[in-house]
Amino acid sequence: MNYKILWQPNARINYFEELDYIYFKEIEKYEKLVIENLNLLSINPFIGKHDMNLKIYIFVISKQTSIYYSINQNEKIVDLHIFWNNQKNPEELNKLL
Repeated sequence: MNYKILWQPNARINYFEELDYIYFKEIEKYEKLVIENLNLLSINPFIGKHDMNLKIYIFVISKQTSIYYSINQNEKIVDLHIFWNNQKNPEELNKLL
């Protein structure tokens, strides 16, 4: 027979505090990743793969996330269009682009 699990008040509070901490740490990592990669794009905007059909650049910043952007060479501007979760349905992406 399995034991029953009882959550004491402090255990519940600590559990949610730990979730908040983990969530916050993941946000910090993601923000750092984005900043580092945007810095790379500002130095070399042609680092991404150009999609001729969409007329847009795609830069994979992690296994999970890609940035879709275009370049205005005359004004030296990188125009960010979408941060895309690569695990999502690609048909949804096409609707947004």
